[in-house]
Amino acid sequence: MADIQERLKKLGAQSARSGTGKGTPRRAAKRGPARSGADDKKLLQTLKKLNTQPIQAIEEVNMFKEDGNVIHFKNPKVNASVPSNTFAIYGNGEDKDLTELVPGILNQLGPDSLASLRKLAESYQAMSKAEGGEGEDDDEIPELVEGENFESKVE
Repeated sequence: MADIQERLKKLGAQSARSGTGKGTPRRAAKRGPARSGADDKKLLQTLKKLNTQPIQAIEEVNMFKEDGNVIHFKNPKVNASVPSNTFAIYGNGEDKDLTELVPGILNQLGPDSLASLRKLAESYQAMSKAEGGEGEDDDEIPELVEGENFESKVE
């Protein structure tokens, strides 16, 4: 008998009624925000009007900004219409600094990006020289001082 009452309590907790009494009205279940499935359909319809074709097997896309940052897409969806020189890239893009992607994107850099990379390298060299100028003596071996015995201090 107790087992049946426990089952009824569980069923009552799952019902759409907000209260526990018989006269309480049913409440509509709250739904989460609408998904972007409709947006994707609209986008694909618009791309179809432009006569674009999907391009498969693109692993990453990098778009270089003028300020030296990069918009990085990992596994994006790409549609293209080569005759009209139209490309559509969509997916989750991340703003990243050029230094985060440098080893893997050197072959993708154009003349504008190479210039910004040179400026970046020069600024790092200037920063390292400024930091190195204060502590240059730390890297060198100190001069020997006559009359001092450091072996007694070690023990």
